[in-house]
Amino acid sequence: MYAREPDQPENRPRIDWKIATDLPVTDTASAVEKLRWYAMRWRVEEFHKIMKSGCKVEAARLRTAERLVKLIAVLCIVGWRVFWLRMMNRVVPDAEPGVALTGIETAVLDRVVPDRGSNQPRIRDLASYVRKIARLGGWLARAGDPPPGDRVLWRGMTRLTDIVLGATLTLDDVGN
Repeated sequence: MYAREPDQPENRPRIDWKIATDLPVTDTASAVEKLRWYAMRWRVEEFHKIMKSGCKVEAARLRTAERLVKLIAVLCIVGWRVFWLRMMNRVVPDAEPGVALTGIETAVLDRVVPDRGSNQPRIRDLASYVRKIARLGGWLARAGDPPPGDRVLWRGMTRLTDIVLGATLTLDDVGN
């Protein structure tokens, strides 16, 4: 299958793909469908990277396949949350934080990770909370730093989960 961008963009070379597939391509619609699938391949690779480097699936030393399958099922959910949080931060950074985080998570982040610049108004969008999670994970948030990646988000989410668990247990003890 061969696909070429019809017009030459000003700031980059036009896309020119040659893709080998064993799937049937009988018309333009099916060709476009296969191209869209291929374009999503990179996101699948990113998810697998999260599973390997964040979740450390390959390091699991369980004795039975059944236990490994159960572990991977749980880690897929956790890994997907990290991946989805990063993608949402890129696509809709000004979204309400409630689309990705619970109320207790945002409350804990507000208490544990101080806002930068005390004289600036407090921004409560998804991007600001993703930065707080990344800072929990070791991201320095310097002016020239790239956006937070999977590893710092994974570490930050791990720490946030532990802190939320501690806060929840403390609130339960106070209530009894």
